[in-house]
Amino acid sequence: MDLRQLNAIIAIAEHGSFSAAADALATVQSNVSTHIKKLERELGMPLVDRSTSGLTEAGQLVVERARRIISELDAMSSDVTALTQQVVGTVRLGVIGTAARWLVPQLIELAPTRHPMLHLVFVEASTVGLDSQLASGQVDLGVLGLPASGTEVRTFPLFEEDLVLVMPQSHPLAKQELVRLTDLRGLPLLLPTRGTSYRDELDAVTKSLGFTLEPHAETDSIRLIASLTFEGAGFAILPSGALSARREGEWAQIPVEGLAPRLVGVAQRRRGLPGAPVRAVLDILYEIVLQSDRTPKGVRSLITSDSVDRIQNPQT
Repeated sequence: MDLRQLNAIIAIAEHGSFSAAADALATVQSNVSTHIKKLERELGMPLVDRSTSGLTEAGQLVVERARRIISELDAMSSDVTALTQQVVGTVRLGVIGTAARWLVPQLIELAPTRHPMLHLVFVEASTVGLDSQLASGQVDLGVLGLPASGTEVRTFPLFEEDLVLVMPQSHPLAKQELVRLTDLRGLPLLLPTRGTSYRDELDAVTKSLGFTLEPHAETDSIRLIASLTFEGAGFAILPSGALSARREGEWAQIPVEGLAPRLVGVAQRRRGLPGAPVRAVLDILYEIVLQSDRTPKGVRSLITSDSVDRIQNPQT
C-alpha cells in the first residue's frame, strides 16, 4: 500500500470515474486502474464497482481512512516547515452560512498578512453536513452550531448570538423593544425544517406555552431563510449575526422573550493533531471573536484560555 493508491481511490470518490480521477491526478486512466487493483489485492476486497465507478462499502471505509492519512501527512510537513517561522499549507474551513457572512471576509483580510503562504478553502454547509465532512476529512476545521451530533468530532464553544425577530422597520411590531412568542402567531414566518436543533428548540418553547407556530414556508438552510427574508418573502427568527450593519436602517431585529441564545463552536476531528496551518487559522478566528468591534451586534465571545489550550493541544 502506498500513497499513490490512496490518492487514486480518493480521486475516484471525489470525481466519480476512473478517467476523471486520472485527469485530476495528471496521469492516465491505466495508472489509476493499476493502483486500485493493487489496493484491492492487498485488502482482499473490491473497493470500486466497475459498472458504475461508485465505491463499495469497503471502498467508502478506505476513503475515509485515506483522507485522514493524507491530512496527517500534510500536517506533518506543515509543522516541520513552520519551524522556520513560515506557515505553509491549505486549510479547508467549513462554516455555517450565517457565521460565514461576517467571519469569512475577516479571515480573507487577516490571513494573507499574517501567513502569506497559507491557502484557505471555504466550504459553506449545515451543522449536520459539517459533522460528516469533518469526520471523513473533507474539511479540516468547522464552525458550526452546538451541540454537534457527530461522535468523531471534538467541539469547543466559540460564541453565542441572540435569536431575534427580523422584519421591516415599517411593521408595527418593529417599534417594540421585546416581542413575546405569542405575538408571532399569524405572522408569515419562514422557519427551519423540523428535526433541526434550532427548530426543535423553538417548537419546545411554544409547546410549553400551549401553541405551535405555523410556518409560511420551511427550509433546511438558515442562510436561505435570511436571504428570503431580505427579499420580502416573509419574517424570520434569525441569529443576530445574520443581519449586517448596513441593513439595520431598513430591517428591525427585535429580541424574542424566552429564546436562549444560539451557541456556535469550532470543531475538529477527534483523532489526530491539528497541524500548523489549522492552528494558525484558529488563532485568527479567536482574534476576530474576542474583539467586540469585529463581531456583529448580539454576538458574544465564549472563548476562554482553557478552551484555546485544549483545542490547540488536544493531548494535554
